[in-house]
Amino acid sequence: MATPVIRVENLKKYFTIGKGPFSSLFGLSDEVVKAVDDVSFAVESGKILGLAGESGCGKTTTGMVCVRLHRPTEGSILFEGRDISAYEGDELLRFRSIAQMIFQDPYESLNPRFTVFRTVCEPLEIHGVGNRAEKEQKVYQALERAELRPPEQFFNLYPHQMSGGQRQRVAIARAIVMEPKFLVADEPVSMLDVSIRAGVLKLFKRLTESLQMAGVFVSHDLSLLRHICDQTAIMYLGRIVEIGDTETIITNPTHPYARALLAGVSIPDPRVKRERIILEGEVPSAKNIPPGCRFHPRCYMAQDRCRTEDPVLEDKASGAEAACYLVN
Repeated sequence: MATPVIRVENLKKYFTIGKGPFSSLFGLSDEVVKAVDDVSFAVESGKILGLAGESGCGKTTTGMVCVRLHRPTEGSILFEGRDISAYEGDELLRFRSIAQMIFQDPYESLNPRFTVFRTVCEPLEIHGVGNRAEKEQKVYQALERAELRPPEQFFNLYPHQMSGGQRQRVAIARAIVMEPKFLVADEPVSMLDVSIRAGVLKLFKRLTESLQMAGVFVSHDLSLLRHICDQTAIMYLGRIVEIGDTETIITNPTHPYARALLAGVSIPDPRVKRERIILEGEVPSAKNIPPGCRFHPRCYMAQDRCRTEDPVLEDKASGAEAACYLVN
């Protein structure tokens, strides 16, 4: 088995929410939001891990912690064998030259006052890479790889002069101009028209393979993950409840939550029948996580044991790992 580019072990990210300047006078303690709560996974070079789950499950925060936009509360992030979880200053700057993130909304992630050239060139400026001619060549190459052709026609354009798909490709070009070894994409096609999503997904897959990057693709849409991800992890309330080969997860989910998510995915064939699973209630607050299995208040299979014992990921017959006592 190849050595992973990134290995996350027992990762936690908690946010503290104060109750106001006078909370101490009334004996009110701050609240803790457990956005990511003991997550572990590994991604090899040229491979993509998908993180899926409902809104608020912690998948985006996990991606942001992995590229150190947030500092982890606990756990380790091993990048090529080195723990970067406590990096600061120059060490963190060097790490960010080889670890990048593509954000969900290109309208928000691109500076409206920057031309395409300045946008894509900015990482080169920050990290002091090359002279003017070398920078131009690298920007040209990044735009070419992002399939914005011919690149020179985009150099002097501003974000408002391009379509949504073109803006997202500029964001991709900016992320790959330093030829990173690790790339996180946070729902990069959710703001795009359905007609152009496939092209952006294929581009992300192709770049991951050609540049031999380790990729993490965050999405709530499991049908997208099937096309580009080698492995998929299903998250619920800050924790991975099932992880394994993507095709296995999609065709034979083990955990009751994974089954419920897959039951809601549309199949464009009226002859195919799928089990209908309706989850009751709302996702509990990450400030007040239920005891035992955190999914048990909504689980259609829950038993008494689930309400008191917290399951861990274990190998199942499907070949995936799942955190559930009730499935084999």
